[in-house]
Amino acid sequence: MKADELRHKFIEFFVSKDHTQISGASLIPENDPTVLFTTAGMHPLVPYILGQPHPAGTRLVDYQKCIRTGDIDVVGDPHHLTFFEMPGNWSLGDYFKEEAIRYSYEFLVDWLQIDPNTLSVTVFAGDDEVPRDEESAAVWRSLGIPDERIYFLPREDNWWGPAGEVGPCGPDTEMFIDTGRQACSPECRPGCACGKYFEIWNDVFMGYLKTAEGTYVEMDRKCVDTGMGIERTIAVLQGKKSVYETEVFTPIIDQISKLSGVVYGEIETQDISIRIVADHMRTSVFILGDQHGIKPSNVGQGYILRRLIRRAVRHARKLGITGKFLSALATVVIDMYSEAYPELVENQEFIMRELGLEEEKFSTTLQKGEHEFEKMLPNLLKGKNKLINGRIAFKLYDTYGFPIELTEELAAEHGLTVDMEGFNAAFLKHQELSRAGAEQQFKGGLADKSELTTALHTATHLLHQALRTVLGEHVGQKGSNITPERLRFDFTHDRPMTAEEKKQVEDLVNDVIARDLPVTSETMTIEEAKEQGAIAFFEGKYGEQVTVYSIGDFSKEVCGGPHVERTGTMGHFSIKKEQSSSAGVRRIRAILKK
Repeated sequence: MKADELRHKFIEFFVSKDHTQISGASLIPENDPTVLFTTAGMHPLVPYILGQPHPAGTRLVDYQKCIRTGDIDVVGDPHHLTFFEMPGNWSLGDYFKEEAIRYSYEFLVDWLQIDPNTLSVTVFAGDDEVPRDEESAAVWRSLGIPDERIYFLPREDNWWGPAGEVGPCGPDTEMFIDTGRQACSPECRPGCACGKYFEIWNDVFMGYLKTAEGTYVEMDRKCVDTGMGIERTIAVLQGKKSVYETEVFTPIIDQISKLSGVVYGEIETQDISIRIVADHMRTSVFILGDQHGIKPSNVGQGYILRRLIRRAVRHARKLGITGKFLSALATVVIDMYSEAYPELVENQEFIMRELGLEEEKFSTTLQKGEHEFEKMLPNLLKGKNKLINGRIAFKLYDTYGFPIELTEELAAEHGLTVDMEGFNAAFLKHQELSRAGAEQQFKGGLADKSELTTALHTATHLLHQALRTVLGEHVGQKGSNITPERLRFDFTHDRPMTAEEKKQVEDLVNDVIARDLPVTSETMTIEEAKEQGAIAFFEGKYGEQVTVYSIGDFSKEVCGGPHVERTGTMGHFSIKKEQSSSAGVRRIRAILKK
């Protein structure tokens, strides 16, 4: 079975089970300071998992673009990916464990024709805070899975969440296929790194709420969140040993081989570089081509994008690819995914332009790094041990963006070696500092729906409309990020705002707040919303139900919430900073003071 067919079958199956198909969300999370990218299908649905009614009902299904950045450094093996697709189905206070497990089994065995004798499952073993999940185990037994293939595992294996410090969470049950490989040891079990068991699906049962005190309270309204990785699943169905042997990668790998003259599958060190280039280019195209596509930069999502592109270029050099080549690979990715993700075609010009610019910038970076290395060389050659200090190598990397692999290459050309232990120590210290900063930045938590963040979210609607009133209707939202301290709003505009324009926007927002206008919501199709003049900067599926929030007679916008009930409770709105975010995009930071 191919990826396109699996995507369609998944949707078809759950629609037959009274689920409504919804559109997948952007890779760039809206108003979620806890993550840089959408890492799972449940992220856009958090408000609805927390209790807000979804306009499409209580049974939902979709396929979602996802990126996980924690594995960037290990991409290159046969299994790890940064970008992947995740079909998922949800029950929002509707069915729970038994129905979810039965649906999973029916789809795997009856629709995908997987031999049930190859299925093993894991369930939560329980601990001092939450009891053992005997209910899920009993359902699996009733479906014919014997006890020897039901594994009770601890919290680190079979528990999800919460995403932040507090919020919905619960045990999960995971499904694995036994590949038939020899077990690495008598203790080998699903989840073992040896590869005998291949994870194919995960059902999360969000039946608990973790409180600020650290206790787990059982929720009255329980939800189900499931996720299946398309790439991993088709690899299993096709009997492939690696996701890189399936059709979602072979066209990209063929193009890399054509450009480099290197045949995939002959030399492992070269295969690693080919897999890195293939994965990173696929991910970069999806980031650039997203509905809220961003550009390479030195911060946040833009930094991850830059890192992916430059790592791809470095490994392409190892394969002997010189000159500009990114657009050739991007074209392959866009052609492969044009039907499932038409935004890639719509944004093709932007994708190609930004990849070309980044190639040029990285070429300049390499030249600067080589120049700095040459300046250091006379002193380095004077040393008795012919060793480049790790701190010096890290300075080339950190200050000039010069890859450590190239430092090693240049060093070897002059009979020098690099103190990699010292470099790794400096790099680790840098990572710890960055992580500490990120934890501080993202401390708000996915489940942070406090009074202040709710007011700030409503303020983005007022700000959006005020900007369109003052600057013109060309203004459109390009991104939004909210923490308990402030809102950040990116919008299309090609010049800095004047002091007078900023004051006009502030006055307009504060006037609406002072009028104490009611905030109301209504469910309708995306077409009806546009007919009513609602701002909607995305194209959903035809007839898809959305929620439209109206703030008195001032603002009407498609949104998922949350919002205040009346504007009079929000406080005083103040713009603290207005600056460039990228070419043609401005950024405002603003606060509310009670």
